[in-house]
Amino acid sequence: MKILALGGSGGMGRFAVRSLINHKKIKKIYVADVNASSAKNFASNFDNRVEGLELDITNNETLINEMLKVDIVVNTTGPFFKFGLPILKAAIATNTHYFDICDDWEPTEKMLLMNNDDKSSEITGIIGLGASPGLTNILAYLAILELDEVSKVYTGWNISGAKPEDKSSQKGVNAAMVHGIEQITGHVKVFNNGKYEMVRPLKEIMVNYPEIGEKRANIFGHPEAISFPYHYPNIKESLNLMHGDEKGLVSILKFIRLLIEIKLISKNMAARVFTWLDNSISSEIKKTDIIDLPGVYGYAEGKKGNKNFSVGVTFDDSIQNLSMGEATSFPLACGVKMFLDGLISQRGIHAPESGIIDPKIFLEYLAKEIGNGIELSPLITMNEGNDF
Repeated sequence: MKILALGGSGGMGRFAVRSLINHKKIKKIYVADVNASSAKNFASNFDNRVEGLELDITNNETLINEMLKVDIVVNTTGPFFKFGLPILKAAIATNTHYFDICDDWEPTEKMLLMNNDDKSSEITGIIGLGASPGLTNILAYLAILELDEVSKVYTGWNISGAKPEDKSSQKGVNAAMVHGIEQITGHVKVFNNGKYEMVRPLKEIMVNYPEIGEKRANIFGHPEAISFPYHYPNIKESLNLMHGDEKGLVSILKFIRLLIEIKLISKNMAARVFTWLDNSISSEIKKTDIIDLPGVYGYAEGKKGNKNFSVGVTFDDSIQNLSMGEATSFPLACGVKMFLDGLISQRGIHAPESGIIDPKIFLEYLAKEIGNGIELSPLITMNEGNDF
């Protein structure tokens, strides 16, 4: 098998390449980046099965030509609201299997609809297989499996852990921070009262997490909010939430958003400020002893038998020390390896929670990816309630 790793020398992609090259079925990985020297320098750390090449993904003809040389595209090139949909379209056109870490809701909505394209039935495509989305989807899927009927699904993550990798092929503004600013401005799509609606991001939501109690969180514009009702149309509410606001970061973000909306600063400038804030504040937050929501979790409400239950699923501390690059790219690598090993065989375009991924096997792969002999068992807690 041959892989085209788009953004493979970047802050996220380099972790996926390091992992995938160890798989026995991989004969070649092309590390593609608009920055040729970065791609080639990174590729030089491996044997001749890894080759760096210059590729401008906005040049569709060149992109298609490179895809025609490989079996699988692994896409870690952001921001995905710019690049996600056209790259998936190219993969479908060239009959190339596709995996990415898309974390924007706008392209996710359109990418899932590509499943209606007859040619998409010829490939396996999994979008949003990172941390959030990705791990959060798997955890919430496990929560769903604990219930007979599901009415509400939340996925959540701690913003203090979302620190960009120091090493990256990018020049200028970090794509992850551009994404972050995009998803706190304007309006984002969520699923509420059985229908999609546009809401202001950062809106406060209370989460009554089993064995922890009620905690504050804030709406963020990640794809889980729309991918869960796509795959599970009986759900009545689906949100993606961030937390970890002991230092008032949400208030600061709302102020930055105001400055953007009254045109005092650009989104790129805001992304630079966001990067500085993340570096200066998140390290302090991690030192606090406040009991909060888990660092990453899935949460569902519904019925088991004739009783109402809420279910929370997270990990123990073994995963909390991963860097952002590891937490995002390890799930991606696991998905590709499961596909190579014949454990993912469905065709079409899927989010991770569709059922295309066996969550227990996935967690076994992820434990091996993390190493240190850990056993990555999900921590499942449940509360019985009278009225949800």
